[in-house]
This record gives sequence, structure tokens and C-alpha cells, in this order.
Amino acid sequence: MEKLLISGGRRLRGTVRVSGAKNAALPIMASTILGSGTHRLRRVPNLRDVFTMGRLLEYLGAGFSLSDSTALIDTGDVRGCEAPYELVRTMRASVLVLGPLLARHGRARVSLPGGCAIGARPINLHLLGLQKMGASITLEKGYVNAKVRRLKGAVICFDIPTVTGTENLMMAAVLAKGVTRLENAAREPEVVDLADALVSAGARIEGAGESIIEIEGVDELEPLDYDIIPDRIEVGTFMAAAGITGGEVTIEGANAEHLAAVVAKLQETGISFRETGAGLTVRGPQRLRASDVKTMPYPGFPTDMQAQFMALMSVAEGTSIISETIFENRFMHVAELRRMGADVGIEGSIATVKGVKSLKGAPVMATDLRASASLVVAALAARGETVIDRIYHLDRGYEAIESKLRSLGARIERLKG
Repeated sequence: MEKLLISGGRRLRGTVRVSGAKNAALPIMASTILGSGTHRLRRVPNLRDVFTMGRLLEYLGAGFSLSDSTALIDTGDVRGCEAPYELVRTMRASVLVLGPLLARHGRARVSLPGGCAIGARPINLHLLGLQKMGASITLEKGYVNAKVRRLKGAVICFDIPTVTGTENLMMAAVLAKGVTRLENAAREPEVVDLADALVSAGARIEGAGESIIEIEGVDELEPLDYDIIPDRIEVGTFMAAAGITGGEVTIEGANAEHLAAVVAKLQETGISFRETGAGLTVRGPQRLRASDVKTMPYPGFPTDMQAQFMALMSVAEGTSIISETIFENRFMHVAELRRMGADVGIEGSIATVKGVKSLKGAPVMATDLRASASLVVAALAARGETVIDRIYHLDRGYEAIESKLRSLGARIERLKG
């Protein structure tokens, strides 16, 4: 099993270019089921989850290839309607084929999803929405079985904003008869990117990025030719890496608007930002200041940056309160940060972080995607060597992170076995 060896204590300096957003690429890849033909997607990250989605599309009958960040997906022969457990269990985003399959073929059999163990993320809101659109749905032996003659427009109000639920129902509604109205919809940039991609192929969608989205169904879509947005969480992770090392890093392709809440919080800690023509320059202070944060749905502070922010606060001057409101199991990185000398207490969904002067390198283990990123951030500032095990989690969401950090001056290498 591969590991990362990081020798900390070096200030990061230089320029790094971020990859396309995994959380935008995956639903857009799933959406290619809706339109027959050859789709071209650019700025697609070379990640394990992307290839898992590619294998799933191939299982359904599509052709898939990825070269130089460009994915070609041929959905002309998509006939399959089943997403098997063997594929779906490794990645929760696989459930995003449910809406497109049902819209295009009138039937779908999709295994209940797996993915990172950061809390229960049921798909009941997806299923309730599809039922309102006329689908007949049954659950049998771990599979969702859905069928319908043709989906019909409906008014669907989510109990809570759900990104994958909004995306799944938006894709289903694109080929439905009539108008579908999604209320209390997720507002994340990745939702907007999916809507923009679909509109470019002939869909009629208004309101993406707001809490109410309206979709007027059409009879067919053209093949996609589209550029994926930059990965805002990778941007945020490099911001944290620059900040904790007191470095200065220019992040090419960064969109500050997608990270307004993160930028505001990092500024409170003493990190400064300067927008440039290429992206965003981030400069860390001599010593970070403590700041409180509460994760919220977009446009609030993203849960996907909570672990990296905790790594920052572990060496900040003062005490920070971090409240996690999205996932109930998203403090699993705390035990590993403690191994490095962090002073973190947990009570329910609240973590109290008392900043220490420095962290110490130690052997640690990644427990999920963003937890692994927090350990990398912490290790960059720690004294001595840190070995991070189970980095397959990291490979699910960060493309070539060690080579990118090495280009900024970090001492980091991948160990085999």
C-alpha cells in the first residue's frame, strides 16, 4: 500500500495550477447518458473516481477515454440500465446515473451507493423527487429499481439542500415532459457547472446557483463540448498549505468567488490574498491567529475544507471552535492530528482546538479524502518526518498532489508498498 513521506518545515513558494473539479466532472460525465453521440469534456482530472465513473459508463455501453485532461465519451450505444454494486460501492457519486438512465430509457437498476465513511448520506430525497415525477420505485436486495413511461414535470421541495439530489433530479427533468421546479435546491458552483453544461447541449434551465431551479423538458440533447470548472477544494487546500507554512503561492485558475467564505475565514487567521490575471496569490503570516468556523451549505463555509482548516488552527495562536453541521462523522482526522501534537477536544459536533507552537512528524493514517488532505497540510508545517498511510483516499480527489507540492519546494515523496 502506497504512503506519502513528508519532511516538514519548508515555506512553500511558487506557482501551481489546479485541476478541474472532480465534484463537477462526475455529474457532467453522468449527464452524457442523456444525449446520444460523442461528448468532449476538457479539464477532467486524472483521478480514481473519474475512472470509476468511466468504467460505469462503459458497463452501460458507452465508450470512454481520458488523455491530457480531455475525456471522450461515446454514448451512442448506451443500452444498459444497471449500475452494479461492484462499481457503485466504491464511489457514492455513481448514484448520479439514476436520473439520466430513467430519463433516457424509462428504467434503471442502481445499487445503493458507498464511498467515504464520513456519515450517513441517504438518497431518499432523490427517490422522493423521482416518484413525484411519476417514477415507480422499489428497493430490493440493496438495489433501487425504477421505471416510468416518461417522467413528468413536478414541484419538488427538498427538506434540506442536497447537491447530488439536486443534480440527479435536474438531469432527470431535462428530458421530462413539462416544467420541473426544484425548491431549496443546492447552490454549489458544481451544480451551476452541471446546469451550464446541460444548457450548452440544448437543455432549458433557469435559476442554477439560487435556491429555486426551473427546468423545462426537451425531447433530446446534443453531445457535450465543455470545460469543467477548476476544483475549488483543491484551491482551498493549497491556500491552507501556503498559510500554514508561511509561504507565498500563486494558484493559477483559482476562482475567488467560489471560495468567498473560505477566503474570509482565512483572512481572519492572518493569511492575505491578492488577485492576479492568472489566479490568486496567497501569503501566510509569521504566526496564524485562531478563528472560529461553522460548516454550512454553500455559500457558507464548506464541510470539505473543515479538516484542512483544523490543521491550520492546530498551530494558530489562541483557541478555535469548529462546528461541523453537515456530516456526523467528519472528525475522524482529529485522532491523527493529535498524534502530531495537536490539542483538539471533541464534544458532539463541536471541536475545540488550542493552538500549539509547532506540530511534530509522526506516522498517521488517512481515514477519508479530506482528512488525508488535512494530514498533508499539517505535515508540511511539522518538525521532522510524517508518513501518511492509506493515501488511496487522497488519490480519489487530488491529481498529482505530491508533484505539485514538490514544485513549490515541499519535501514529499510517494513510497511504494
